[in-house]
Amino acid sequence: MSDLQSVSLPGYVRALNRALHAEMAADDSVFVIGEDVRVGASGVTAGLVPQFGTERVLDTPLSEQSFTSFGTGAAMVGRRPVIEFQISSLLYLVFEQIVNQAHKFSLMTGGQVHVPVTYMVSGSGSRCGWAGQHSDSPYSLLAHAGIKTLVPSRPEDAYGLLRSAVRDPDPVAVFAPSALMEAADVADSGEEEVVPLGEANVLREGDDLTVVAVGQHVGTALEVAESLADQVEVEVIDPRTVYPFDWQRLGKSVNKTGRLVVIDDSNRMCGLGAEIIATAAEEFDLLAPPKRVSRPDGAVIPYALALDQELVSGTERLTKAIRAALM
Repeated sequence: MSDLQSVSLPGYVRALNRALHAEMAADDSVFVIGEDVRVGASGVTAGLVPQFGTERVLDTPLSEQSFTSFGTGAAMVGRRPVIEFQISSLLYLVFEQIVNQAHKFSLMTGGQVHVPVTYMVSGSGSRCGWAGQHSDSPYSLLAHAGIKTLVPSRPEDAYGLLRSAVRDPDPVAVFAPSALMEAADVADSGEEEVVPLGEANVLREGDDLTVVAVGQHVGTALEVAESLADQVEVEVIDPRTVYPFDWQRLGKSVNKTGRLVVIDDSNRMCGLGAEIIATAAEEFDLLAPPKRVSRPDGAVIPYALALDQELVSGTERLTKAIRAALM
């Protein structure tokens, strides 16, 4: 990929793109499949065809079930497919192929056959007017099923986690939030290191309250923490990997601060925030009831932009939750 092509992509997208280039260059068994991947419609696969050819960058028909199953079979015989889904709701179509086939096959064969396939979800969550069938964040669903599930919040994590996902012997889902992919001002630190799965990152230290923030909400949490710096010392944790979750890192923080607020893009019912809150209540030393900031129960993002933005958590709702947890 030329330097000009790389620079033209937003920082977060560029990081994912460079990770794919690096892994495909390092391992001939890695290949990419999906809809419009040869033209790089999302930006994530831009420049792959000139470097690696059409035999390793495969455009597919509009049949998610077929090419997801194809990826499972390819992985079983030694290849490492990266399957791009440009709309997160398409995962509902292939839930059976991912959870009941790819995920369980190594378990049901006693580890004799592995399925090293990566599901790259290039645009998860609200897209500002793309309506209900294009705006979900179903990472909690895959985490519930036991799929290794990643939600990078920064370019360096997008790069490092995607490389780890491609190398992993099991199915891994990487959710790239639309809010980050579409933001031209997402900073890229330039650090390109592989990030291990299952390790959370403390982005801001504090002694009074812990905020766990996922994906695009990490930026929200850091903004709110800074705005309240003269009133409360907020520690901000980015889990990066939502399954397996880094409970040790969270426990250390909550046992220090005694208070917890979670903000993520799941629906409230059975979402990631609910699991974090439940585990904290069971296992950690809390001084006050924990709070969660999420989408409402059963939320379906509407087409109207004002209603779309109303359902997506922001600084006001997080600030309110933090103040409630301090009472």
